[in-house]
Amino acid sequence: MTTLTYRQVLHDTLAQEMTRDERVFLMGEEIGVFEGSYKVTKGLLEQFGAKRVKDTPIAEEGFVGAAVGAAMLGLRPVVELMTINFSIVALDMILNHAAKIYYMFGGQTPVPMVIRTPGGGGQQLAATHSQNLEVFFSHIPGLKVVAPATPYDARGLLRSAIRDDDPVLFLENLGVYDVKGEVPDEDFDNDYTIPIGVADIKRNGTDVTLITYSRMVHTALEVAEQLQHEGISCEVVDLRSLRPLDMPTILQSVRKTNRAVIFEHDWRSYGIGAEIAAAIQEEAFDYLDAPVLRVAAAEVPLPYSKPMELAAMPSGEQLVSAIRKTVSKRW
Repeated sequence: MTTLTYRQVLHDTLAQEMTRDERVFLMGEEIGVFEGSYKVTKGLLEQFGAKRVKDTPIAEEGFVGAAVGAAMLGLRPVVELMTINFSIVALDMILNHAAKIYYMFGGQTPVPMVIRTPGGGGQQLAATHSQNLEVFFSHIPGLKVVAPATPYDARGLLRSAIRDDDPVLFLENLGVYDVKGEVPDEDFDNDYTIPIGVADIKRNGTDVTLITYSRMVHTALEVAEQLQHEGISCEVVDLRSLRPLDMPTILQSVRKTNRAVIFEHDWRSYGIGAEIAAAIQEEAFDYLDAPVLRVAAAEVPLPYSKPMELAAMPSGEQLVSAIRKTVSKRW
């Protein structure tokens, strides 16, 4: 095994997939000469040339639409949106075209494309550049949405996304680019994939299930370790995929621990946590010893001020409080 950062794993995986399949090409703002806003595409223009690493104008609707057309003609574009906040400009191409063409044309034309995009708060980028927005895309049939938390999962899911015949949103929280983790060595099992739609038990426990994804996985694991010293055993479920959701894994864990806390970086209202809480109520109500609790961001546009931004984001302290509340409660 080799220890790499999440950023390096994304870079290496893109290069490997471009080498493996000549149909794979990259396009996006400043991904070539500038090597990407977060340097994920560093050196790829020099390695693969301008035909396969294309700098685009600041015109998200235009180049996402071009990627949809390229995918329909048999290529496998990987689009980098500088931030998920800019995806709003391209919503018509993503929601009305990429997601629906396969169905509208009776399955004659798949749209095998990936949209990579970072998001989330904590970088003092202010209200319009600190959003999550994953629920926008997870709501739409025809799209797949993944949000890996670790380098190992990022490599396996990016390979799966590029090789998938459906459009996939690949979400990268800004807080995970420098996270380090083990991945298989280049000469050993270097072509593993992780199926889209399969969650992972990151930590086994018996008292409460923590359900989370992306950056919040790391906070949940820290909290679980802290509470272990108090005698509270937390099981941590990393969703990894937001659409499709792996409800069997979630329900199996909740039926074991009989309690659940959902921890998400996004706003609480109408969110991923709301969907999961409703599904647990429908499928595992008789197993619950306490209500399902949710910990999420404050219902405000994220402030630029660092203290105010931190106050608005979900914290480990809030998660600890929710866990203590649920383990002390019975119907």
